[in-house]
Amino acid sequence: MGAQAAGPLAGLRILDLTRLLPGPMATRRLADLGAEVTKIEDPAGDPARGMGPARGGTSEVFLAVNRNKRYATLDLKTSKGRDTLLAMAQDADALVESFRPGTLARLGLGWNALHAANPRLVLCSITGYGQSGPLARRAGHDINYLALSGVLHQNAVADGLPALPGLPVSDALGAQAAATAILAALIEAGRTGAGRHVDVALADAAFAHHVLALAEVNVHGRAGEPGRGLLTGGAPCYAVYRCADGRSLAVGALEFKFWAALCEALQRPDLVPCHWSRGLAPGAEESARVREELERVFRGKSRDEWNALLESVDCCVTPVLSMEEAMAHPYFAIRGEIAGSCAA
Repeated sequence: MGAQAAGPLAGLRILDLTRLLPGPMATRRLADLGAEVTKIEDPAGDPARGMGPARGGTSEVFLAVNRNKRYATLDLKTSKGRDTLLAMAQDADALVESFRPGTLARLGLGWNALHAANPRLVLCSITGYGQSGPLARRAGHDINYLALSGVLHQNAVADGLPALPGLPVSDALGAQAAATAILAALIEAGRTGAGRHVDVALADAAFAHHVLALAEVNVHGRAGEPGRGLLTGGAPCYAVYRCADGRSLAVGALEFKFWAALCEALQRPDLVPCHWSRGLAPGAEESARVREELERVFRGKSRDEWNALLESVDCCVTPVLSMEEAMAHPYFAIRGEIAGSCAA
């Protein structure tokens, strides 16, 4: 939903001082829902302007995470810049920043100053490790937050070395957490007349959402080995399989009915009972044997041949697409994701 439409957040004014990915992704969600978001950069500009491939001199990454926003430039190290921001804050509903803890306060723009300028203002601070605690002042990026939260350890490849996900998971989860917290604080401010300072830590977001590994530790005292859990490759019904052409299929037959449908479609009814819900333990030797059987089956046809065969079967099997294939898929065009992205 573009800012041109009268979205559910129409009328809200958000000041965005954030840079790079997490903060801009959070405020993009608000802008997509109709909020008026003004992105405020210092004279040097957001470093994301030079991140990744560019079109027309501006990074596609920057365009993607800052769509539907207005732009302004302020030098907060000058009195004029600080006075201008305080004046803008008087008419804003929320201000979002991602400086290290204490930076805004040293500039005379901390919570106390902003709250005095506009008691209803919501201030959201997005950092790696929060506004307090032993790591509050430490620098970091997505890889560091995933490492600290235990997520990266569970994302290991065959030799045990953790593999980096193609999506910055902590950044994405933190952005969603920030957007949610901002909206909750705005509801509170509408009810009470008082804003609040919201503290969002990207490491916290990754840790809190790592629920399967957390559950294993709480019950068994330790998380399972990487690649051997129910959702990490240890179950034949939930894994990636290579096909005859070297491309892959993602099998997500987590529920027994989907697994049974898949086995029947593959003409392997003998494998129907081999499901975690029927006692096949993820990561066990028998699970490995069943997975090897499926690997042999899937190597018998190309990815697209399998997709044509299984597309009409309700069994949660999806071709693993490249990004260019995903962008060409009619699903995203129909849903409006491509039209609303930087690819428009």
